[in-house]
Amino acid sequence: MDKLLYVAMSGAKETLRAQAANNHNLANSSTTGFKADLSAFQSRAVTGPGYASRVYATDSTVGWDHGVGAIEQTGNPLDLAIHGDGFIAVQDVTGNEAYTRAGDLHVDPTGQLLTATGLPVMGDNGPISVPPHSSISVGGDGTVSIVPLGQTPNTISTVARVKLVNPALDSIQRGNDGLFRATSGQPLEADAAVKVDSGSLESSNVNLASCMVNMIELSRHYDMQVKALHTAEEDGQASSKLLQSSGA
Repeated sequence: MDKLLYVAMSGAKETLRAQAANNHNLANSSTTGFKADLSAFQSRAVTGPGYASRVYATDSTVGWDHGVGAIEQTGNPLDLAIHGDGFIAVQDVTGNEAYTRAGDLHVDPTGQLLTATGLPVMGDNGPISVPPHSSISVGGDGTVSIVPLGQTPNTISTVARVKLVNPALDSIQRGNDGLFRATSGQPLEADAAVKVDSGSLESSNVNLASCMVNMIELSRHYDMQVKALHTAEEDGQASSKLLQSSGA
């Protein structure tokens, strides 16, 4: 295969991959606690017979943006924003422990404390179940307290404490479901130093302006690669005509 054709083809393919990652960030710009994907291009030499005169690019996701999103006040006592570093422990669909920064919680009709996506929130002794209550609050250390149904406001009962962890960033990885998990596969230890702000939510840390500019740049790069494909085709046709003419 002509090296120019290969470089242009691979460039267009990898540009589309980078565009997909960028569009994924755009789609989650309003997702609570979302961390933007980071992608980067790497140059690689085109191998084969002849002089090494061509280099092509590959795109890959190199991690996520660790930056904290803006904190928005909601007034909902079950909306929790991590204060600084840390994660909220939840139970994923397979029953294993996972971690998230999305603190938009609610209590379902059966009394289970769940995330907005329906995942059970973990406490020190497993998923948290909340008894019938007239009011509920969450302390800075994640302690869930209620006024039991039928009791006076002075009667406060502690239900459980939301499990909060603060692992080293190189010891966790993010799955396709957006949840973080320990690379060891084992549940992490709770960290009492992690604090939460009740009545607040952390918004996505996606930079909309940067994503829009990146989308335009990637679109232009793709157009450039397609033009290079057409140029390779035109050069091939011109070369064929020259060979035919010289043979005649």
